[in-house]
Amino acid sequence: TSTYWSYGTSYIIMLGLGIGSYNTQYPGGWLPSDESSLEAWYQNKVGITTETGVSQWADQSGNGHHMVQADTGEQPAYNSDSGALTFDPSSDTQNLAFAGGASPSNITLDAAFVIGIKMNPAAVSTVVLGSNALANEMFKLQTGSIMRLKNDSAGNKDFTLDSGDTKDDAYWVIVRDGSNNTTIYKDGVANPSSSVSVTGTFDINAIGVRRTDLNPFDGTVKEVVIFKGDSSTSLIRDLNDRLSKL
Repeated sequence: TSTYWSYGTSYIIMLGLGIGSYNTQYPGGWLPSDESSLEAWYQNKVGITTETGVSQWADQSGNGHHMVQADTGEQPAYNSDSGALTFDPSSDTQNLAFAGGASPSNITLDAAFVIGIKMNPAAVSTVVLGSNALANEMFKLQTGSIMRLKNDSAGNKDFTLDSGDTKDDAYWVIVRDGSNNTTIYKDGVANPSSSVSVTGTFDINAIGVRRTDLNPFDGTVKEVVIFKGDSSTSLIRDLNDRLSKL
């Protein structure tokens, strides 16, 4: 028989005469790497290489989609305590992107997908995820009330928030199902409450910019997770739960 007591996220377990303890940072122990649909994972406090700033944020999915920046003037700053990368475009376009010749050259999302982002933006008209190779691929904070998704097929697709601001310190989960119904969750709640049909393929190979220096992100990012080919309720739940703890 066993008995346990919960104190926050720590548990004390008694098994017979033995006593042990363990800490569960995330309920159920779920990690993005538990999912076969994981395409890229820029994990909080993991895979960070620093020079002047962050020169690489290594993908933890096993797919090798590493984000790098060789130009020290364009490297985001790093806070090792919080794991936050700070992108400050006031002096230069700070961003991370696939290295030249990376194979594949983009993360290609052509069907169902789920993207999770924990961020604290400081400005709008800025791109969180985009492509340095293609013109119209972006996930953008268009205004304080609109998040814009754009690709070559769909054009501009604007999601107007029911409440709050795109600049809030928040976690976001962007979901497209197999029928192209696309829903944005802000801090675990669908916001706006209605979905939008978004067709076409999204290509991603940069964090914090599009087309090398357009609409540079201003603010901090703690984690980015991308799943391909899955939009299940359980995945959405587990990802929201994880991001809420960062």
